[in-house]
Amino acid sequence: MFTFSNNFLQKQKREIYRNKRVSILLSFFLSFFFFFFFFFFTKFSLKKTDIVAKLKEYVMAADDSEPDQPPPQNDVASISLPHTDKISDSAEKVDAAKDRDIALARVEWEKKMALIKAWEESEKIKAENKAYKRLSAVESWENTRKASIEAQLMKIEEKMEKKKAEYAEQMKNKIVGIHKEGEEKKATIEAERKEQCLKVEETAEKYRTSGFIPKTLLKCFSG
Repeated sequence: MFTFSNNFLQKQKREIYRNKRVSILLSFFLSFFFFFFFFFFTKFSLKKTDIVAKLKEYVMAADDSEPDQPPPQNDVASISLPHTDKISDSAEKVDAAKDRDIALARVEWEKKMALIKAWEESEKIKAENKAYKRLSAVESWENTRKASIEAQLMKIEEKMEKKKAEYAEQMKNKIVGIHKEGEEKKATIEAERKEQCLKVEETAEKYRTSGFIPKTLLKCFSG
């Protein structure tokens, strides 16, 4: 029963370990996929940023090339309007560049978070594998020690059973010897009784023949 529970626990641990490995592999694949996607997206965005920067330089050069002399009074409206359009276009381009920078920063941040998540999963799996190995070593040590102690206990029980059988045999032999000795003593007593009875019968026969009364009997009646 104990071996079955250990095997069941080991199977469950292997299944958990296998599921963890699958999850970390999926995390790695997703991280690499996002990395390549962000790389190409960043490269494409950088190309657009270079174009915008060149346009900015062109606009700034055009602004610098314009003379600082005030235009004639009759052409103020016609000259100021194109300059205002250029400024608004430049502002829109700057805002677009800022939005792209923000998007790139967000993409970079998400890429870092994905890599950190993959690292976290990898470290967790390493820690779980290490703990699993240590638990397996402890279980192996425990089973080995238990088996050794059980073997020692079996040896002690065998020795005790053997000694018990030897002591039982000795006690039986003693009982047989005592019974034999008792029978011998009984036989001796019985033989002495029979011998004494024969002597008494012979003496009584002599007394009957002679008519003599035993002295011991006279002492009993006289006393």
